[in-house]
Amino acid sequence: MPVPAWIEHAVWWQVFPLGFVGAEPEGRPGLAPVHRLGQLHPWLDYAVELGASGLALGPVCSASTHGYDTVDHFRIDPRLGDEADFDALIAAARARGLRVLLDGVFNHVGRDFPAFARVLHEGPQAPKASWFKLSWPRGRTPGTEPDYHCFEGHRQLVTLNHDEPQVADYVARVMEHWLERGADGWRLDAAYAVPRRFWAEVLGRVRAAHPDAYVVGEVIHGDYAGIVAETGMDAVTQYELWKAVWSALNDRNLHELAHALERHNGFLDAFVPLTFVGNHDVTRIASQLKDERHLPHALAVLFTCGGTPSIYAGDEQAFRGVKEHRAGGDDAIRPAFPASPVDLAPEGRPVFRLHQALIGLRRRHPRLHRARAKKIHLANEQAVFGFGTGEGRLLLALNLADSAADLPAPDARAVEAGEAELRAGGSAAARLTLPAHGWAILSV
Repeated sequence: MPVPAWIEHAVWWQVFPLGFVGAEPEGRPGLAPVHRLGQLHPWLDYAVELGASGLALGPVCSASTHGYDTVDHFRIDPRLGDEADFDALIAAARARGLRVLLDGVFNHVGRDFPAFARVLHEGPQAPKASWFKLSWPRGRTPGTEPDYHCFEGHRQLVTLNHDEPQVADYVARVMEHWLERGADGWRLDAAYAVPRRFWAEVLGRVRAAHPDAYVVGEVIHGDYAGIVAETGMDAVTQYELWKAVWSALNDRNLHELAHALERHNGFLDAFVPLTFVGNHDVTRIASQLKDERHLPHALAVLFTCGGTPSIYAGDEQAFRGVKEHRAGGDDAIRPAFPASPVDLAPEGRPVFRLHQALIGLRRRHPRLHRARAKKIHLANEQAVFGFGTGEGRLLLALNLADSAADLPAPDARAVEAGEAELRAGGSAAARLTLPAHGWAILSV
């Protein structure tokens, strides 16, 4: 099945809804819907102004706490509202030309998921006990809890049994339900933890009914290209490049970035990864970087290299936030947003404008979606990379040093973004001067 053509022009603005709207940290059984999804409506024009073409939503289905402990995949979390609120958000996004990507949590469910709750109450005779990987102790008494597979040691996240055909039927129905309701695609949470054959079966069914849907899997490390080929996903998350960007900038070791871009070239031969410098699971890029002067460098890499870029809401305003590995450790990176964009602090405006400029540049050069990187000059603190081939090719020049740098810029004609002095432009002998901690993107 070919990748949907519309993804070639996609730039996602990613929102974590429960945090964004300031929802309670825990849901309650029987909670009447609190209509908070509408709080996203004033931000849709902001996303368009930024240059985004799609809204990538975190979990919106009914869950017990953070959204990844699902209780009901067919119901909007009451802390966000109800199905009418979802329909209204889809309509408002559509009116602005924004696609909508949903977060599919299909590796595991919460302990309050009704089928698992019945297992705890009724034991191995529960109707859907086969949906889970259970181990019952000998000589159990009523109320004895089985051992069960869970996600990475989190007992509140009960792993589904992906060898059970009913689970595949269920996941396919869920995906189709929300696609029919107006979603344009799915991010598959913890996709790396699910057998590839399961995804191949489920996605084959879903695509038969929704061939234009986009599906990206959350994969942190491993055989990216193999996972895409064997599952039928369109893409996976490019965590290798994410790590290399901030690590190379922090260590002033652009050899690490060059190595990651070379591997990225190989991925682009097989598929187009989802690229990012921040998301809802990691320390914000403005906090991750040791030197704030290098934030533009990270963004310049994101918007010139091949991929489908995703911007985590708030990063375009240089929000700070550090992820901590403890209970509540995600709170700082998933904050509530103000009622409307006009309430944002003015300090973030320059970074917002930089995002706009770089997204605009990418729009002018749509072939960047699949553009490979070519190393032109490389040292620890300076690098020049070429992106793309033929007409529309760009050069990206980076300087991490405390002094200005003179660098080769063969055939560069003009500075498209950043700050540089170009000499002998348009010739093979062209060179540029970057200021200390400077960067530039040049057209060739």
